[in-house]
Amino acid sequence: MQPRNMSMNGVVDLAAVKAAGEAKVKAEQARAESARSGGGGAVAPSALVIDVDEAGFERDVLQRSSEVPVVIDFWAEWCEPCKQLGPLLERLAIAYNGRFVLAKVDVDANQMLMQQFGIQGIPAVFAVVAGQALPLFQGAAPEAQIRATLDQLIQVGEERFGLTGLVVDGEAGEGDVAEVPAGPYDALLSAAVSALDSGDLGGAIQAYRNVLADDPGNPEAKLGLAQAELLARVQGLDPQQVRKNAADNPKDVTAQIAAADLDLVGGHVQDAFGRLVDAVRVTAGEDRDAARLRLLELFEVIGADDPRVTAARQALARVLF
Repeated sequence: MQPRNMSMNGVVDLAAVKAAGEAKVKAEQARAESARSGGGGAVAPSALVIDVDEAGFERDVLQRSSEVPVVIDFWAEWCEPCKQLGPLLERLAIAYNGRFVLAKVDVDANQMLMQQFGIQGIPAVFAVVAGQALPLFQGAAPEAQIRATLDQLIQVGEERFGLTGLVVDGEAGEGDVAEVPAGPYDALLSAAVSALDSGDLGGAIQAYRNVLADDPGNPEAKLGLAQAELLARVQGLDPQQVRKNAADNPKDVTAQIAAADLDLVGGHVQDAFGRLVDAVRVTAGEDRDAARLRLLELFEVIGADDPRVTAARQALARVLF
Protein backbone atom coordinates (compact mmCIF):
# COMPACT_ATOMS: atom_id res chain seq x y z
CA MET A 1 0.00 0.00 0.00
CA GLN A 2 1.64 3.22 -1.13
CA PRO A 3 -0.15 6.51 -0.48
CA ARG A 4 0.60 8.64 -3.45
CA ASN A 5 -2.20 9.74 -5.72
CA MET A 6 -3.29 7.34 -3.89
CA SER A 7 -1.40 4.95 -4.22
CA MET A 8 1.12 5.56 -6.96
CA ASN A 9 -0.33 2.59 -8.76
CA GLY A 10 -3.86 3.51 -7.73
CA VAL A 11 -4.57 5.64 -10.79
CA VAL A 12 -3.74 2.74 -13.06
CA ASP A 13 -3.52 -0.58 -11.23
CA LEU A 14 -0.48 -1.92 -13.06
CA ALA A 15 -0.30 -4.96 -10.80
CA ALA A 16 -3.80 -5.94 -11.91
CA VAL A 17 -2.70 -6.35 -15.51
CA LYS A 18 -2.20 -10.13 -15.64
CA ALA A 19 -0.75 -12.25 -18.40
CA ALA A 20 0.92 -15.59 -18.87
CA GLY A 21 4.36 -15.98 -17.33
CA GLU A 22 5.59 -17.51 -20.57
CA ALA A 23 5.76 -14.10 -22.26
CA LYS A 24 7.96 -12.82 -19.47
CA VAL A 25 10.33 -15.75 -19.79
CA LYS A 26 10.59 -15.25 -23.54
CA ALA A 27 11.29 -11.56 -23.04
CA GLU A 28 14.12 -12.38 -20.64
CA GLN A 29 15.55 -14.94 -23.06
CA ALA A 30 15.41 -12.48 -25.95
CA ARG A 31 17.16 -9.81 -23.89
CA ALA A 32 19.86 -12.25 -22.77
CA GLU A 33 20.38 -13.50 -26.32
CA SER A 34 20.72 -9.95 -27.62
CA ALA A 35 23.35 -9.25 -24.98
CA ARG A 36 25.26 -12.46 -25.80
CA SER A 37 25.26 -11.68 -29.50
CA GLY A 38 27.01 -8.39 -28.91
CA GLY A 39 23.90 -6.25 -28.68
CA GLY A 40 23.69 -5.19 -32.28
CA GLY A 41 21.07 -2.67 -31.28
CA ALA A 42 22.91 -1.61 -28.14
CA VAL A 43 22.51 2.00 -27.04
CA ALA A 44 24.77 4.27 -25.03
CA PRO A 45 23.68 5.04 -21.46
CA SER A 46 23.05 8.63 -22.53
CA ALA A 47 20.20 7.38 -24.75
CA LEU A 48 18.24 6.29 -21.69
CA VAL A 49 17.33 9.91 -20.83
CA ILE A 50 16.06 12.04 -23.70
CA ASP A 51 14.43 15.42 -24.20
CA VAL A 52 11.23 15.15 -26.22
CA ASP A 53 9.14 17.78 -27.99
CA GLU A 54 5.89 17.69 -29.94
CA ALA A 55 7.61 17.23 -33.28
CA GLY A 56 9.54 14.15 -32.18
CA PHE A 57 6.96 12.65 -29.84
CA GLU A 58 5.68 9.97 -32.23
CA ARG A 59 9.19 8.78 -33.09
CA ASP A 60 10.84 9.17 -29.69
CA VAL A 61 7.97 7.97 -27.50
CA LEU A 62 5.22 6.15 -29.38
CA GLN A 63 7.44 4.15 -31.73
CA ARG A 64 10.08 3.53 -29.09
CA SER A 65 7.43 2.20 -26.70
CA SER A 66 7.07 -0.88 -28.91
CA GLU A 67 10.43 -2.15 -27.62
CA VAL A 68 10.78 -0.58 -24.18
CA PRO A 69 8.48 1.22 -21.70
CA VAL A 70 8.88 4.98 -21.98
CA VAL A 71 8.39 7.00 -18.79
CA ILE A 72 7.46 10.64 -19.45
CA ASP A 73 8.44 13.34 -16.97
CA PHE A 74 6.40 16.51 -17.55
CA TRP A 75 8.33 19.38 -15.96
CA ALA A 76 9.06 23.11 -16.13
CA GLU A 77 11.99 25.28 -15.11
CA TRP A 78 9.91 27.22 -12.56
CA CYS A 79 8.61 24.07 -10.83
CA GLU A 80 10.57 23.46 -7.60
CA PRO A 81 9.39 19.83 -7.04
CA CYS A 82 10.43 19.10 -10.64
CA LYS A 83 14.00 20.01 -9.70
CA GLN A 84 13.94 17.29 -7.05
CA LEU A 85 12.04 14.61 -8.96
CA GLY A 86 13.81 15.02 -12.32
CA PRO A 87 17.34 14.09 -11.18
CA LEU A 88 15.96 11.13 -9.24
CA LEU A 89 14.18 9.79 -12.33
CA GLU A 90 17.32 10.31 -14.41
CA ARG A 91 19.39 8.38 -11.90
CA LEU A 92 16.87 5.54 -11.89
CA ALA A 93 16.83 5.41 -15.69
CA ILE A 94 20.56 4.72 -15.62
CA ALA A 95 20.27 2.29 -12.71
CA TYR A 96 17.57 0.23 -14.49
CA ASN A 97 20.01 -0.23 -17.38
CA GLY A 98 17.65 -0.21 -20.35
CA ARG A 99 14.51 -1.55 -18.68
CA PHE A 100 12.83 1.80 -19.45
CA VAL A 101 13.64 5.06 -21.19
CA LEU A 102 12.98 8.43 -19.56
CA ALA A 103 11.51 11.09 -21.85
CA LYS A 104 11.55 14.63 -20.43
CA VAL A 105 8.92 17.09 -21.69
CA ASP A 106 9.13 20.81 -20.89
CA VAL A 107 5.46 21.78 -20.61
CA ASP A 108 6.14 25.47 -21.27
CA ALA A 109 7.53 24.60 -24.69
CA ASN A 110 5.05 21.79 -25.40
CA GLN A 111 1.61 23.00 -24.35
CA MET A 112 -0.18 20.71 -26.80
CA LEU A 113 1.30 17.58 -25.24
CA MET A 114 0.33 18.83 -21.81
CA GLN A 115 -3.26 19.30 -22.98
CA GLN A 116 -3.40 15.94 -24.74
CA PHE A 117 -2.37 14.15 -21.54
CA GLY A 118 -4.84 16.18 -19.47
CA ILE A 119 -2.19 17.41 -17.07
CA GLN A 120 -3.41 19.83 -14.39
CA GLY A 121 -0.26 20.09 -12.29
CA ILE A 122 3.43 19.24 -12.48
CA PRO A 123 5.56 17.32 -12.03
CA ALA A 124 3.40 14.67 -13.65
CA VAL A 125 4.70 11.27 -14.68
CA PHE A 126 3.15 9.03 -17.33
CA ALA A 127 4.28 5.90 -19.12
CA VAL A 128 3.71 4.71 -22.66
CA VAL A 129 3.82 0.95 -23.24
CA ALA A 130 3.26 -0.43 -26.74
CA GLY A 131 1.58 2.84 -27.69
CA GLN A 132 -0.72 2.88 -24.67
CA ALA A 133 -0.49 5.78 -22.20
CA LEU A 134 -0.68 5.07 -18.47
CA PRO A 135 -0.82 7.80 -15.78
CA LEU A 136 1.59 6.92 -12.99
CA PHE A 137 1.68 9.73 -10.41
CA GLN A 138 1.71 13.46 -9.90
CA GLY A 139 4.02 15.42 -7.63
CA ALA A 140 7.27 14.45 -5.97
CA ALA A 141 7.54 10.99 -4.40
CA PRO A 142 10.05 8.95 -2.39
CA GLU A 143 12.42 6.72 -4.31
CA ALA A 144 10.97 3.54 -2.79
CA GLN A 145 7.53 4.23 -4.21
CA ILE A 146 8.90 5.26 -7.59
CA ARG A 147 10.91 2.04 -7.79
CA ALA A 148 7.83 -0.01 -6.92
CA THR A 149 5.86 1.64 -9.73
CA LEU A 150 8.70 1.18 -12.22
CA ASP A 151 8.98 -2.49 -11.29
CA GLN A 152 5.27 -2.97 -11.95
CA LEU A 153 5.50 -1.06 -15.21
CA ILE A 154 8.37 -3.22 -16.43
CA GLN A 155 6.47 -6.34 -15.41
CA VAL A 156 3.48 -5.26 -17.47
CA GLY A 157 5.73 -4.55 -20.46
CA GLU A 158 7.26 -8.02 -20.24
CA GLU A 159 4.18 -10.09 -19.42
CA ARG A 160 1.59 -8.41 -21.60
CA PHE A 161 3.64 -7.13 -24.51
CA GLY A 162 6.86 -9.14 -24.40
CA LEU A 163 9.02 -6.01 -24.28
CA THR A 164 12.67 -6.93 -23.80
CA GLY A 165 14.00 -3.45 -23.11
CA LEU A 166 17.19 -2.03 -24.53
CA VAL A 167 20.68 -3.49 -24.41
CA VAL A 168 23.01 -0.83 -23.02
CA ASP A 169 26.50 -0.58 -24.42
CA GLY A 170 28.87 -1.38 -21.56
CA GLU A 171 31.76 0.10 -23.52
CA ALA A 172 30.24 3.58 -23.59
CA GLY A 173 32.70 6.40 -23.11
CA GLU A 174 32.84 8.54 -20.03
CA GLY A 175 31.23 11.42 -21.88
CA ASP A 176 28.09 9.47 -22.72
CA VAL A 177 26.49 9.96 -19.34
CA ALA A 178 27.40 11.93 -16.27
CA GLU A 179 28.05 9.78 -13.23
CA VAL A 180 25.44 10.41 -10.56
CA PRO A 181 27.13 10.81 -7.19
CA ALA A 182 25.61 9.29 -4.11
CA GLY A 183 23.90 11.83 -1.92
CA PRO A 184 25.02 12.38 1.67
CA TYR A 185 21.91 10.67 3.06
CA ASP A 186 21.58 7.81 0.58
CA ALA A 187 22.43 5.17 3.21
CA LEU A 188 19.78 6.44 5.62
CA LEU A 189 17.18 6.80 2.87
CA SER A 190 18.00 3.30 1.66
CA ALA A 191 17.47 2.06 5.21
CA ALA A 192 14.05 3.69 5.19
CA VAL A 193 13.22 2.04 1.86
CA SER A 194 14.30 -1.37 3.17
CA ALA A 195 12.19 -0.90 6.27
CA LEU A 196 9.16 0.01 4.17
CA ASP A 197 9.69 -3.00 1.91
CA SER A 198 9.76 -5.30 4.95
CA GLY A 199 6.68 -3.71 6.52
CA ASP A 200 8.68 -2.14 9.34
CA LEU A 201 6.92 1.22 9.42
CA GLY A 202 8.50 2.17 12.74
CA GLY A 203 11.95 1.57 11.32
CA ALA A 204 11.14 3.60 8.21
CA ILE A 205 9.84 6.48 10.31
CA GLN A 206 12.98 6.50 12.44
CA ALA A 207 15.26 6.37 9.38
CA TYR A 208 13.50 9.36 7.80
CA ARG A 209 13.69 11.22 11.11
CA ASN A 210 17.42 10.53 11.26
CA VAL A 211 17.84 12.28 7.90
CA LEU A 212 15.68 15.22 8.95
CA ALA A 213 17.63 15.61 12.19
CA ASP A 214 20.65 16.67 10.10
CA ASP A 215 18.81 18.10 7.09
CA PRO A 216 15.36 19.41 8.14
CA GLY A 217 14.49 20.48 4.60
CA ASN A 218 15.33 17.20 2.83
CA PRO A 219 12.34 16.79 0.46
CA GLU A 220 12.56 13.02 0.07
CA ALA A 221 12.76 12.45 3.81
CA LYS A 222 9.92 14.88 4.54
CA LEU A 223 7.65 13.20 2.01
CA GLY A 224 8.67 9.69 3.05
CA LEU A 225 8.09 10.46 6.73
CA ALA A 226 4.63 11.92 6.08
CA GLN A 227 3.61 8.87 4.10
CA ALA A 228 5.12 6.32 6.50
CA GLU A 229 3.40 8.00 9.44
CA LEU A 230 0.10 7.92 7.57
CA LEU A 231 0.44 4.19 6.89
CA ALA A 232 1.34 3.59 10.53
CA ARG A 233 -1.76 5.46 11.70
CA VAL A 234 -4.18 3.41 9.58
CA GLN A 235 -2.51 0.08 10.31
CA GLY A 236 -4.90 -2.12 12.25
CA LEU A 237 -7.92 0.16 11.89
CA ASP A 238 -11.33 -1.34 11.09
CA PRO A 239 -12.40 0.73 8.07
CA GLN A 240 -16.11 0.02 8.49
CA GLN A 241 -16.11 0.99 12.15
CA VAL A 242 -14.03 4.11 11.51
CA ARG A 243 -16.40 5.30 8.80
CA LYS A 244 -19.46 4.52 10.94
CA ASN A 245 -18.00 6.52 13.83
CA ALA A 246 -17.35 9.46 11.51
CA ALA A 247 -20.85 9.31 10.01
CA ASP A 248 -22.52 9.05 13.43
CA ASN A 249 -20.45 11.81 15.02
CA PRO A 250 -19.77 14.61 12.51
CA LYS A 251 -18.38 16.88 15.26
CA ASP A 252 -16.08 14.22 16.74
CA VAL A 253 -12.70 15.42 15.50
CA THR A 254 -10.89 12.20 16.40
CA ALA A 255 -13.38 10.22 14.33
CA GLN A 256 -13.12 12.61 11.39
CA ILE A 257 -9.31 12.57 11.47
CA ALA A 258 -9.20 8.77 11.42
CA ALA A 259 -11.67 8.67 8.53
CA ALA A 260 -9.66 11.27 6.61
CA ASP A 261 -6.52 9.15 6.96
CA LEU A 262 -8.39 6.16 5.52
CA ASP A 263 -9.81 8.34 2.73
CA LEU A 264 -6.33 9.39 1.69
CA VAL A 265 -4.84 5.90 1.78
CA GLY A 266 -7.79 4.69 -0.29
CA GLY A 267 -7.15 7.30 -2.96
CA HIS A 268 -10.04 9.60 -2.04
CA VAL A 269 -7.89 12.69 -1.72
CA GLN A 270 -10.60 15.32 -2.09
CA ASP A 271 -12.87 13.47 0.33
CA ALA A 272 -10.11 13.47 2.94
CA PHE A 273 -9.41 17.16 2.48
CA GLY A 274 -13.10 18.10 2.43
CA ARG A 275 -13.80 16.09 5.58
CA LEU A 276 -11.11 17.95 7.54
CA VAL A 277 -12.05 21.36 6.17
CA ASP A 278 -15.61 20.67 7.38
CA ALA A 279 -14.24 19.58 10.77
CA VAL A 280 -12.36 22.87 11.06
CA ARG A 281 -15.54 24.75 10.12
CA VAL A 282 -17.80 23.15 12.77
CA THR A 283 -15.37 22.97 15.71
CA ALA A 284 -13.39 25.35 17.89
CA GLY A 285 -10.39 25.47 20.18
CA GLU A 286 -8.16 22.40 20.46
CA ASP A 287 -10.44 20.29 18.28
CA ARG A 288 -10.30 22.81 15.49
CA ASP A 289 -6.55 23.04 15.75
CA ALA A 290 -6.18 19.24 15.67
CA ALA A 291 -8.21 19.01 12.45
CA ARG A 292 -6.24 21.87 10.88
CA LEU A 293 -2.87 20.35 11.75
CA ARG A 294 -3.83 16.93 10.41
CA LEU A 295 -4.99 18.56 7.17
CA LEU A 296 -1.60 20.26 6.84
CA GLU A 297 0.10 16.89 7.40
CA LEU A 298 -1.97 15.32 4.63
CA PHE A 299 -0.97 18.17 2.32
CA GLU A 300 2.63 17.02 2.86
CA VAL A 301 1.69 13.51 1.72
CA ILE A 302 0.25 14.71 -1.58
CA GLY A 303 2.62 17.59 -2.35
CA ALA A 304 2.23 21.35 -2.36
CA ASP A 305 1.98 21.67 -6.15
CA ASP A 306 -0.97 19.30 -6.48
CA PRO A 307 -4.07 21.28 -7.57
CA ARG A 308 -6.17 19.44 -4.99
CA VAL A 309 -3.90 20.76 -2.27
CA THR A 310 -4.17 24.28 -3.66
CA ALA A 311 -7.97 24.07 -3.69
CA ALA A 312 -8.08 22.66 -0.16
CA ARG A 313 -5.75 25.39 1.13
CA GLN A 314 -8.14 27.98 -0.27
CA ALA A 315 -11.11 26.23 1.32
CA LEU A 316 -9.27 26.08 4.65
CA ALA A 317 -8.48 29.79 4.49
CA ARG A 318 -12.16 30.57 3.88
CA VAL A 319 -13.33 28.70 6.98
CA LEU A 320 -10.50 30.07 9.14
CA PHE A 321 -10.86 33.72 8.14
